[in-house]
Amino acid sequence: MNATALIAEDEPLLAAALQAELARAWPGLQLLATVGNGAAAVAQTLALQPQVLFLDIRMPGLSGLEAAVQLAEDWPEAGPGAAPFPAIVFVTAYDQYAVQAFEAQAVDYLLKPVQPERLARTVQRVQQLLAQRSPAEVAAPLEHTLTQLRALLAPAMAATPSEPLRVIQASVGQQIRLVPIDEVLVFEAADKYVRVLTASEELLIRTPLKDLTPQLDASQFWQIHRGTVVRVTAIHSVSRDEAGKLSLRLRGRTESWSVSRLYAGQFKAM
Repeated sequence: MNATALIAEDEPLLAAALQAELARAWPGLQLLATVGNGAAAVAQTLALQPQVLFLDIRMPGLSGLEAAVQLAEDWPEAGPGAAPFPAIVFVTAYDQYAVQAFEAQAVDYLLKPVQPERLARTVQRVQQLLAQRSPAEVAAPLEHTLTQLRALLAPAMAATPSEPLRVIQASVGQQIRLVPIDEVLVFEAADKYVRVLTASEELLIRTPLKDLTPQLDASQFWQIHRGTVVRVTAIHSVSRDEAGKLSLRLRGRTESWSVSRLYAGQFKAM
């Protein structure tokens, strides 16, 4: 069976070894590119649209899971000539507990160092998956991946720290402002900073959103996009456009915020 693939692996020797093993296990597989970090994996996957993506979990910058999330959010809408979302095979050195989590969600995975026998089974599974796809099922692979990612991220998304953050410290000129968490409506990633929005002002903090989110009470703050977390009780309305995309407005703010595919399930009652 012929197909196209992309490898994202930050260790060149391991990337070369995987490429060599794939050449033996799947002669009909055309490797479009090999990249060494999560950002490049996202950019090249969107540009080249391979049918299969071998994605290392631990990479500089974006992790494999973070890259998969970004790809799921940025993949082009289904339409005439649209390519199906790639089948993702995670490559991991995680311990057995993490492997069980991947297996429970039916996510294809390979353990480092990659063993030929295990790779052969993965190749067979991916080939069966690709063979079962019909031209009309462009959106189905993406929905399947979204379901898997939601399940893998669910423990982190639902967890509430024993001592949730109560005050945000933000620099304003030569001062340090203390903002009670109860006043915060939105945390939004912006370059190297995170914007902290209240009903009356905007502040910047340097703590990355991915480090800040686990410190928040998950019952009070919902992630609606990889770069946006909002206060649940501040949500005024949620609307859906003709393409099915969701956006919401908050009490006390005039802007609207997009809800990504990955987190749209929180509003499925609509």
